[in-house]
Amino acid sequence: MKKIYFLCDAHLGSWAMQHRRTQDSIKEKASAVYLLGDMFDFWYEYKFVVPKGYTRFLGKISELTDMGVEVHYFTGNHDIWAYDYLERECGVIIHRSPITVELGDKVFFLAHGDGLGDPDKSFKLIRAIFHNKICQRLFSSLHPRWGIWFGQEWAKHSRMKRADGKEPPYMGEDKEFLVRYAKEYQQEHPDIDYYLFGHRHIELDLMLSKKTRMLILGDWLWQFTYAVFDGEHLFMENYIEGETKV
Repeated sequence: MKKIYFLCDAHLGSWAMQHRRTQDSIKEKASAVYLLGDMFDFWYEYKFVVPKGYTRFLGKISELTDMGVEVHYFTGNHDIWAYDYLERECGVIIHRSPITVELGDKVFFLAHGDGLGDPDKSFKLIRAIFHNKICQRLFSSLHPRWGIWFGQEWAKHSRMKRADGKEPPYMGEDKEFLVRYAKEYQQEHPDIDYYLFGHRHIELDLMLSKKTRMLILGDWLWQFTYAVFDGEHLFMENYIEGETKV
């Protein structure tokens, strides 16, 4: 069985930080790639306009799908507004909510992670506004020059509110809302073997029970971490440019 790769939170195009270029080496080894959200720092598709840039990333995705590799794209809180461009032009499979999928003989619960158990009322309100269809239509009435500028500035401001632009470190099982969510969900779904999330920008590998394991995949801003499933085992890996052979 070829390998299945999971990664998230590259925040490509961020105005708050520089991104280094990386080269892929998985196209001959992968049967599927799951991108668990926020691959773009801001992505909004107008009817006839998509954001400038991302040529290399979109080209790599298209190359993979042209070769028959499944590429699954989960929308996060920075790229909610992916409509049909990535599906139509790049051949990806879009997921706008968590999914449960059987890979090999293991059951995976996959999600970006935003909105799952987070008690922050301000975040819930903003998230509801961003997902609202009427609000999306109103935003679409802005000229792309101003709409995309506004989105990039919002994303930059959101990132720079944090110390060094980074998320808080691991807060412990009792305070991490994704851990709490997975534990509660597991009570009703004991068949799940792996929970994989993004969103929090931390690397976490936690056993919820003797059978069930939960991973938060870090990011591709500072950590360059990802997970690989070989059909039997799931591994957390770290990419080092010029050294790692995935």
